[in-house]
Amino acid sequence: MSAALGQFGTVPASMAPEEWHARCELAACYRLIDLYGWSDFFGTHISLRVPGTDHFLLNPFGMLFDEITASSLIKVDQDGQLLSESEFPINPAGFTIHSAIHMSSHQLNAVLHTHTRAGNAVACMEDGLLPNNQKSLTLIGFIAYHDYESIALNHEERARIVNDLGDKRVLVLRNHGLLTVGETIGEAFTWMARMETACAYQLDILSTGQKLRDLSKEVQETVINQATEIFGRRGPSRYQPQWNAMLRKLERSSGDDWRR
Repeated sequence: MSAALGQFGTVPASMAPEEWHARCELAACYRLIDLYGWSDFFGTHISLRVPGTDHFLLNPFGMLFDEITASSLIKVDQDGQLLSESEFPINPAGFTIHSAIHMSSHQLNAVLHTHTRAGNAVACMEDGLLPNNQKSLTLIGFIAYHDYESIALNHEERARIVNDLGDKRVLVLRNHGLLTVGETIGEAFTWMARMETACAYQLDILSTGQKLRDLSKEVQETVINQATEIFGRRGPSRYQPQWNAMLRKLERSSGDDWRR
């Protein structure tokens, strides 16, 4: 019997093609987060649902993002029980945050969390992301905020995370960092890239110390409404071309050993 072939090459005989595809996409996302400088050693996390199940994949707690491969990812259930062999444990705080989202919806399959300099800076600002440029205005309609409670070890916080996220795609974890969600890993990555850029813009703008040009409420509302129409949920396929481009960029930059 010949080995199955998927988008990312030969599928291991011991694994369903759907799970191997998810593993390869998640490993690629970890590598891209590292490539763009958005990792925090192994202190943050990205998760992806195994298609057709209530299980999800996470990074092994102890591996740097540029070390992660498809086969090294760990699989857990909604109770935090390991379903795959690994010499590394899961990140307890990571499990709390990600299980909250995965348990709440079968549409939100991907969850991405970062601790970047720009993201944390905006998360610590009372007014959050400011509506003073086009990049931020195209995001504001998709952003929610969650107040900092402590290191995310209390499972009771999960309900509050889900409630605060609501139907948005970006959750600013105040005094902590950023979180994005999506139907696909490509969608979650795209939202994070947009948000990270907007936060960096805000820091650059404020650092000039110059008087800023205010935008009228009418213009703000117009752009927010335009963005809702342009970037609204029209299915995961709208994010696929950009994600495919990111995969090509990763292979040009780092090769394809993440497919192992």
